Amino acid sequence: MSESEKLFARAKTLMPGGVNSPVRAFHSVGGVPRFIDHASGAYLFDVDGNRYVDYVLSWGPLILGHADEDVVNALTQAITKGTSYGAPTRVENELAEQIIAHMPSIEMIRFVNSGTEACMSALRLARAYTGRDKIIKFAGCYHGHADMLLVQAGSGAATLGLPDSPGVPAATTAHTLIAPFNNLQALSQLFEQFPDQIAGVIIEPVAGNMGLIPPEDGYLQAVQSLCAAHGALFILDEVMTGFRVAMGGAQALYQLSPDITCLGKVIGGGLPVGAYGGKRHIMEHVAPSGKMYQAGTLSGNPLAMTAGLVTLRKLAQVFDQIASRTTKLAAGLAQFPLQVAAVGTMFGFYFLNQQGITIRDYDTAKRYADTAAYARFFHHMLERGFYFAPSQFEAGFLSLAHTDDMIDDTLKAIAEVIN
Repeated sequence: MSESEKLFARAKTLMPGGVNSPVRAFHSVGGVPRFIDHASGAYLFDVDGNRYVDYVLSWGPLILGHADEDVVNALTQAITKGTSYGAPTRVENELAEQIIAHMPSIEMIRFVNSGTEACMSALRLARAYTGRDKIIKFAGCYHGHADMLLVQAGSGAATLGLPDSPGVPAATTAHTLIAPFNNLQALSQLFEQFPDQIAGVIIEPVAGNMGLIPPEDGYLQAVQSLCAAHGALFILDEVMTGFRVAMGGAQALYQLSPDITCLGKVIGGGLPVGAYGGKRHIMEHVAPSGKMYQAGTLSGNPLAMTAGLVTLRKLAQVFDQIASRTTKLAAGLAQFPLQVAAVGTMFGFYFLNQQGITIRDYDTAKRYADTAAYARFFHHMLERGFYFAPSQFEAGFLSLAHTDDMIDDTLKAIAEVIN
């Protein structure tokens, strides 16, 4: 029995399913999750001594790679000063200034501890600002595990077949409306059906929790226009895409100006973090400036702020290099019978159970993604030393540490597995 098998057996007696986040349990691909001992650059090393080229990167945050020297050095200095103060720090200001400089739609920002907190708070703010109750989300888009958002949520929920979670009262989701992604007519109908009742629309600009699905041409701009026409706030969930699809996020790539933006992952440089920010006149409704309450003991944690600041400063110099290698990987994947997409430093691919169709939303992902084929692929690649997401319905990521040679080796291994 491997050390990972032993640890997993022990973990299942200590934690639900043996993990602290569902997709880690390998349920959708089968087998035993690898327990990681350490990581460096583009590599993960498990407790059994195996090395893997990592295309998960802690689900996106590690855009510079694992244990980046500049981030580690900054954290080493910061930790000697203390791990948390529960008081304002200079580095909070500096990270806020960096984010605002790259995302002009954000005039004020509030740091929190996770993407879930960011999205939950953004929607509370939208309701407080507009005085309305209803929100619209898109089927398959995941915005964290807040009760009101666990409706057709994609990601781990899609993998586990739990579009609605037990424990969520019906009243909690009564004001959550669902529209299909990439379908403008359905969104328009919701606005017509509930005039003057919708506080905000929250959307992943590039869907990354039902596999990677880019927006169709003009779609996001039309969603933004519909929100403006109906007095609803346009909320962009850039927890995954922020500083991943472009230095200015998806809003820069697609020339958008959201009312509120949700951030996480990259802005913490690998440490727990989240943030929501937007137009000044909206953000000033947040306590203590306004009456909408939101607080957090570890919000603005100095270690997370330090790692995020170093990451963003370095990333501005190397983003195009990472994006170019992502394009190279995607071009190689496109040689195989897969549906492939890449945006910035994110990529994704589907095995299809029917040729000649295109996955463009949650419904088509559920119907046409061949999850069994993906599970076989996943384990064959794992055996060859390549770590992809243990779910067909997750995006992949590249980092500064991924080299051209690694990509070439990856594509050779894929050719062996698929052919």
